[in-house]
Amino acid sequence: MKMKNLFVLCSALLIFAAQPCFGLDLKEAKGKGLVGETITGYLAPVKKTSEVEKLVAEINARRKAMYKKIAARNKTSLAAVEKLAGKKAIEKTPPDQFINLGKGWIKKKK
Repeated sequence: MKMKNLFVLCSALLIFAAQPCFGLDLKEAKGKGLVGETITGYLAPVKKTSEVEKLVAEINARRKAMYKKIAARNKTSLAAVEKLAGKKAIEKTPPDQFINLGKGWIKKKK
């Protein structure tokens, strides 16, 4: 009986300890004010933690790959695509989430 209880306790502790490994998603990070959109077309951390920086790096890598494909398909520069994407992302950002227009973080107004 003691061995079974120890196994259940260890299993529960492993599951609890692994929770941070499931990671933060973008919606949650934006909602908590941890990340925001920038005029560059990429995310940036508002509050830096290793988990937030990892999330930002992963999403920005995917965004950059997509921007490169769009630029090639439209025979335009990566910078032009990034600029347009940044503008659109900021426009789509809901009120009370963070944006950076080049002068620091602000909460988008309603």
